[in-house]
Amino acid sequence: MSQYLYEDETYRIIGILFEVYKNLGKGFSEIVYKDALEFEFNSATIPFEREKEYVVNYKETILKHKFYADFVVFGKIILEIKSCDSFSNSHYLQCLNY
Repeated sequence: MSQYLYEDETYRIIGILFEVYKNLGKGFSEIVYKDALEFEFNSATIPFEREKEYVVNYKETILKHKFYADFVVFGKIILEIKSCDSFSNSHYLQCLNY
């Protein structure tokens, strides 16, 4: 059994994340990392959508506010970018909701 649901795609994304970190390090705002990721995804010809909009259904009603995924990569993997000193429980729970 693989460690990730989409193992090959996930490893390609992780490689790009390390490339961005290797070049930028830490300390920039999220938007800078998103721009660098967009550059790398384009360079690697990896299909992605940035700031993809999703409606939120609640009890058979569509809520007025939408969810925006930082990236949807390969049409099936949501990539949420965080720029912080440590990954908190609230970050983890936010990702589970996605």
